[in-house]
Amino acid sequence: MPTARHPAWTSADPENRILRGGAWLPHGFQLDPHSHVQGQLVYAAAGALATTTERGTWVAPADRITWTPPRFAHAHRFYGPTDARLVSVPLDLCAELVDHPGVFAVSPLLREALLALTDEPERRAGAHRRLLTVVVDELADAAETSLHLPEAGDDRLRAATDLLRADPARTSTLAELGRAVGASERTLSRLFHTELSTSFHRWRTTLRIHHALAHLTDGMTVTETAVACGWSNPSTFIDAFTEVVGQTPGRYQAGLRIRARQSPPA
Repeated sequence: MPTARHPAWTSADPENRILRGGAWLPHGFQLDPHSHVQGQLVYAAAGALATTTERGTWVAPADRITWTPPRFAHAHRFYGPTDARLVSVPLDLCAELVDHPGVFAVSPLLREALLALTDEPERRAGAHRRLLTVVVDELADAAETSLHLPEAGDDRLRAATDLLRADPARTSTLAELGRAVGASERTLSRLFHTELSTSFHRWRTTLRIHHALAHLTDGMTVTETAVACGWSNPSTFIDAFTEVVGQTPGRYQAGLRIRARQSPPA
């Protein structure tokens, strides 16, 4: 991969630095809430990232890409040494994509187009625009993935989810969480379905998968990750991870190593 890269930062406001083009970022690096006039695509060619908005959190491992529509406030956190690629999407192309934040699978064609957009200077007028339309066409046909963790609005539900966020390995039942936040088990169950369109079990599993992706990306073993995220044994964790992410934790880590070799830090 070429070592020449676009400038990593623009710093009109040092307290609100916005990533442009591409840069290697350290584990745990964060970008505070901000928004853009144009749409934004963020792809981790190596590593992983989480994008948080008022609608919840999306995690994108290295085979996924995040999409944020124009003027949609969002924040990013990066896991593992991350080869972060950021592409702005002009307003006239944004209409081709969904009007809400999301995570999409990255096809081989899409990956190469994203790398070219963020690695190579534009040598012919309009070349980047033409390549960007290919990216948008690929995303318009791609299915959204299931790595979204919706945000609660009801105070009781938010209190319950905050307890789980603070300790993903927490083994409390829904009834026990209800007693802790002053709501019945039935009420919390209903709120999970009506507000978050998911079950308590599914929401907690997705939360744990988010943390598992971060741990695996940072080099933790599969067994260590299973324990840290609340699974009683590695096989149960592997089954849950494979269902949500689409590959085993071991294969995911192997892919990280391959992509890291393909994207050596400049």
